[in-house]
Amino acid sequence: MTSQVSSPAEQADGTVVGEQRTAAGTKDVRRLDRVIIRFAGDSGDGMQLTGDRFTSETASFGNDLSTLPNFPAEIRAPAGTLPGVSSFQLHFADHDILTPGDAPDVLVAMNPAALKANIGDLPRGAEIIVNTDEFTKRAMAKVGYGTSPLEDGSLEGYQVHPVPLTTLTLEALKESGLPRRDAERSKNMFALGLLSWMYHRPTEGTERFLRAKFAKKPDIAAANIAAFRAGWNFGETTEDFAVSYEVAPAATAFPPGTYRNISGNLALAYGLIAASRQADLPLFLGSYPITPASDILHELSRHKNFGVRTFQAEDEIAGIGAALGAAFGGSLAVTTTSGPGVALKSETIGLAVSLELPLLVVDIQRGGPSTGLPTKTEQADLLQAMYGRNGEAPVPVVAPRTPADCFDAALEAARIALAYRTPVFLLSDGYLANGSEPWRIPELEELPDLTVQFAQGPNHTTADGAEVFWPYKRDPHTLARPWAIPGTPGLEHRIGGIEKQDGTGNISYDPANHDFMVRTRQAKIDGIDVPDLDVDDPDGARTLVLGWGSTYGPITAAVRRIRKEGGRIAQAHLRHLNPFPRNLGEVLRGYDTVVIPEMNLGQLATLIRAKYLVDARSYNQVNGMPFKAEQLAAALKEAIDD
Repeated sequence: MTSQVSSPAEQADGTVVGEQRTAAGTKDVRRLDRVIIRFAGDSGDGMQLTGDRFTSETASFGNDLSTLPNFPAEIRAPAGTLPGVSSFQLHFADHDILTPGDAPDVLVAMNPAALKANIGDLPRGAEIIVNTDEFTKRAMAKVGYGTSPLEDGSLEGYQVHPVPLTTLTLEALKESGLPRRDAERSKNMFALGLLSWMYHRPTEGTERFLRAKFAKKPDIAAANIAAFRAGWNFGETTEDFAVSYEVAPAATAFPPGTYRNISGNLALAYGLIAASRQADLPLFLGSYPITPASDILHELSRHKNFGVRTFQAEDEIAGIGAALGAAFGGSLAVTTTSGPGVALKSETIGLAVSLELPLLVVDIQRGGPSTGLPTKTEQADLLQAMYGRNGEAPVPVVAPRTPADCFDAALEAARIALAYRTPVFLLSDGYLANGSEPWRIPELEELPDLTVQFAQGPNHTTADGAEVFWPYKRDPHTLARPWAIPGTPGLEHRIGGIEKQDGTGNISYDPANHDFMVRTRQAKIDGIDVPDLDVDDPDGARTLVLGWGSTYGPITAAVRRIRKEGGRIAQAHLRHLNPFPRNLGEVLRGYDTVVIPEMNLGQLATLIRAKYLVDARSYNQVNGMPFKAEQLAAALKEAIDD
């Protein structure tokens, strides 16, 4: 029986908020306000599954959380090598958090490569749980260890827990009848059980998941559950783990509602389905699989009951071509891709600009150029989205800021596409796509009305009194042209990529008409109604940090650190990158210094300098990983002090 919570006992990192002392013969329970855990192992060790299950149970427990999956681009990198290391980092807390954390408090290293690849990120005093069975001479030599780091004193600054995970797993499964190779694969579940005990995570959900996942292989399901339970029991009984930890639910971090854990790609898929339902239009996805966008295709293919049709094309060009055809036919049309795929789709995006049809182009950005870093994150497609087409072909650009925000960004992109009859870029990235966080499921009445009025009949009277249909006669407020469904009697009209005559849509080579149409298409995009930019400035700061996309979490965490230390800094974050909010220029001119952190070499900063003649400072990173809050805080402090 536990006693009452003692007075707070804070460690150097500020995470310990109290301790519970247990009765004799049982283990101490220490209360923490947050923890950062990283699972790391070979790409075949199931680290992503392990991290995902720990995350799901943490979400169901009620903690706020943020995750960072990190895995090789190769389908199966060479076993035991540094390029083959896969990791999953989870930050969970009893309060509102914004990032997966700068440095792990706990590292689970399944082999020498995992230890070597991640040890540099750990602060002194961090806990390391090591699978000692994998520290053979051959495995250590493969990653450059001349002597065992478990024995040469190089880990003296850490709390090392040597655990023979493979041996313990095989012992737990000796009655299962499985071949040794199959039984060894359950060692990730042993590790998950151990960590679940350490942090008092629920277990029922994981066991249900395993039964469902391996429903057709009940012996494998039973083995994984047995290994999971064995890991839990090992933590409970071994003397090496004298303390377990509690992180209370984040009761005050969330507004009331029903929540679930969600990744960015899943939120985006749900947002697209919601947009199609709110528009009362069938949803069509024309796509070619590409990392890290493929999950959207996989998810949408499961929802035919919502009127979703998915087409996996033979290449990127066919995917967007089919999507544009679906838009012409009256669907909410979407194509998904990543950076290299955008380049292949550029001609058809230009055609969509010319045809003035609604089309969502979802770009899950990744490291480039060319094939680049397929599984790593970057924000380097902004200028491609803005200008990566021949001729004057303006396209609106919308960017989500968190995994859950991908849902709302999809709805906003659909609103603009449908109301203004234009292709729209939605710029997510690998960090958002694969990361996850709690998401409040919205009520139906909270969703926007996206219903569309299709053309029904003639809309123009000619000089001789005849009533005709003009496909390029525009709405005076939005400059959108009418959307006519093919086959509607009397609404026959010409389409194609050659310039159209104003109003009639007939082919026109007239210079004055081309000038007018180019300016009109630009005016339509410039006139899109977007909300003013909100600025968070409680103290009258002279320095503004401006961000876009997935930098929101690290920037906000850095701003909080600076303000906690007494610094004054303002923050603003852009969702709409084309057109910019109308008050952006006024906001920028209100500060002495503007700093723009980006995971590129300064693309938004270039646009800001060109449009507003503001000497914005770039702070850039292009290493395939998101910013760390501490790193940004240091850079922003320098800007404040200058």
